[in-house]
Amino acid sequence: MLRFAFFVLFVFFAYESSAQHADEAPIKTDSFVFEVDGNKLVGLLDSPSTQEPVSTIIIVHGYGATNVVEKNWFYELRSTFGKIGINTLVWDKPGCGESEGEFDIDQPVQSSAEEVVAAVKALKERQIKGTEKIGLWGISRAGWIAPLAMQADPSIAFWISVSGTDDKENARYLLESNFLIEGRTVEETEVLVSEWQGRFNAAWKGGTYEEYLAASTHIADDEFMHFMGWGGTASEQEFLAYQALFTSGELVVDETEELLIYVPQFKQLLASIDRPVLALFGEKDTNVDWRKTAALYRDTIGRNPNASLEIRTFPDGDHTLRQTKTGGIRELLEQQSRPPYVEGYYESMLSWLNTHQFGEGTF
Repeated sequence: MLRFAFFVLFVFFAYESSAQHADEAPIKTDSFVFEVDGNKLVGLLDSPSTQEPVSTIIIVHGYGATNVVEKNWFYELRSTFGKIGINTLVWDKPGCGESEGEFDIDQPVQSSAEEVVAAVKALKERQIKGTEKIGLWGISRAGWIAPLAMQADPSIAFWISVSGTDDKENARYLLESNFLIEGRTVEETEVLVSEWQGRFNAAWKGGTYEEYLAASTHIADDEFMHFMGWGGTASEQEFLAYQALFTSGELVVDETEELLIYVPQFKQLLASIDRPVLALFGEKDTNVDWRKTAALYRDTIGRNPNASLEIRTFPDGDHTLRQTKTGGIRELLEQQSRPPYVEGYYESMLSWLNTHQFGEGTF
């Protein structure tokens, strides 16, 4: 999709990285290479250092470019899973790190799901210990990717969803939440969000470029919009090119909520999940509307008698499940050092994995 001022999806995840850890590491790490659409994707495969693996978790990325191999991303998370006998696999997106292909910041979620399915196949073909049970851990945008992968490959045994998405675009919620944190009044926030909506509506409803500009009185110059990289206005050529995506049917909008739909029939897709699901949310998440997602999960996965759904929320957690004062995007982006994860975050996952026999060990 075109990325310009009047519309964008933003689901940020600040990845933990780590230098190589020294002696007595809980995991052993090897390179893992597999192929998707003729491109080699390069990642890291961990196995527990002290016991036979019980299962394998594939880490599914959120939004943005990756640098998994060079920066040893997710080391803390991967090590934590290793302590209870779980392998982990994570790789760089196409065009990132050593992975082949071209990086697309707006890579379709369907394409990302194909990577997950290909990774599952590669793990099983190599008969790696612990791949008899393969599950997914994913954050934010992975909330769309994981269900698509599970639909395509019923062998995927479980899903841990962190800060998952509902079925629609999240930018309006992000702006509503953050304008207030940024100090805008309720009235100012209503004006700015209305302008954002007006700009978007001009595109998908077949409006004119002049109508798009007319909805840009305040929001184009708003300081927070510029901080996000969303300030200014699109050119007429950019506007018409984006509008054409709706005309062609490539992009679809929920006409009641006037928001983009990322995965058509998403509710039906979630309702078809018949495996254990753990959903974790920070109650100060200003990126995605965790209340809507939790309600959606309960109304879909939670109603499937063959599924198992557990939802846990953390009062002081942000979008990354780290401790936060405001949950605002600026606080998340401008931190000098990463704050600790919310109390109980790791413990919730490890206990759930052990309970469902996907892990085995003390922590």
